Amino acid sequence: MGDQLFRVGMVIGVHGLKGDLKVRPETRDSEALLQAGQVFLRRPGAEMEAYRPARVAPHKGGFLLRLAGLDDINSVERLVGCEVLMPLDQLSELPEGENYWYELKGLRVVDRRLGELGELAELFTTAAHDLYVVRGARGEVLIPAVRQFVLEVDLEAGRMLVDLPEGLVPEPDEV
Repeated sequence: MGDQLFRVGMVIGVHGLKGDLKVRPETRDSEALLQAGQVFLRRPGAEMEAYRPARVAPHKGGFLLRLAGLDDINSVERLVGCEVLMPLDQLSELPEGENYWYELKGLRVVDRRLGELGELAELFTTAAHDLYVVRGARGEVLIPAVRQFVLEVDLEAGRMLVDLPEGLVPEPDEV
């Protein structure tokens, strides 16, 4: 089941007395939580638990999540620190040319001028745009996730082609 789930976010606290959980989203894909029919919560090293959301609402850049059957603060405090996961089949179709993060993670990133940069390891969401974190022989490279720099995503080949401006990637003698 693990490969059929994607990580929506982390439970970072409780909110109020009625059992609402504060969820910090992982990526923009996390907005799928608003329509979730089922979620899974997992603490590192523990078994996954399935829940039905009773209420999900945007809240200060994150979400408030209330789980069916857990309706007071005492019943949910133990869930702080858990990952929140959702089944992939609950994701909506994206427009042509867009991808979910789980599809991109692990792609080889190749620059048009410099060649292979490494593997797409992380994604940071900022107010302006997402940032891809690529780790490889040239160290850690942060790439703005915008069409100006990302030329092609080939999921079948496991590759992302980018065209980065000079100075964004350390040259071999700078690493």
